[in-house]
Amino acid sequence: MRALADDYYQVGEWAQAHNEKYGGSEATWQHWFRSNRGHCRAVSPRRLGSIGFPVARIGVYPGSFNPPTRAHLAIALAAVSQHSLKRLDFALSLSPLGKAEVEVPSFAHRLEVVEQSLLEHESLAVVVTEEQLICDIADGYDVVVMGADKWHQVNDPAWYNDDTQARDSAVDRLPTVALAPRPPHVIPAALQLPVPDDLLEVSSTAARAGRTDQMTLAAAQFDAETGAWTNPAKYQLRHLPEDRG
Repeated sequence: MRALADDYYQVGEWAQAHNEKYGGSEATWQHWFRSNRGHCRAVSPRRLGSIGFPVARIGVYPGSFNPPTRAHLAIALAAVSQHSLKRLDFALSLSPLGKAEVEVPSFAHRLEVVEQSLLEHESLAVVVTEEQLICDIADGYDVVVMGADKWHQVNDPAWYNDDTQARDSAVDRLPTVALAPRPPHVIPAALQLPVPDDLLEVSSTAARAGRTDQMTLAAAQFDAETGAWTNPAKYQLRHLPEDRG
């Protein structure tokens, strides 16, 4: 399911009274926010607990998920379990940092496939972001999930114009970090998620190269129907003319 933007809760001067009157369910927070939109100021989920709101822990898993794989699902569910998360958002960036623009398949189709891939898991959701830096995407979340390769990128000064102070500032802004192992990268054991060994070599790159068994079921089905990842010419013939029309 796709998470509502309102899940970045808004609170104002009546927040505590609302908590006492209605209780702390997610639905009531959203109802209250919509009812008092004009009187609110933005507050991140992590700050709500400090003013008496019973806030569930929420994590974010940034990525392009092109396509989503069995490993992505396993990593997400491991993070939910290990960090006691109520929800983990798969965050798809409209313009991922350090990646070439993806034209095939379209962003709308990739988003749809990720949503379909998560339907069986109530704790997993999808959000879309315009942010590029992990520290910006993760702002307001309790946990950020990433692969070991991304962790090394986050710590590489080259991504900050070789400014180590900017790098350190960005890393310091991160919430709790949960890392998926990915050989040959070395990661702190305290941050590592328990991922089965047979999934360590699963990747979107291999899936696009023909290993459709590594895709989620929804992605494999969509690829079989459209050629979205393994037969781009078939996909373009079927979809791009109508999209451009």
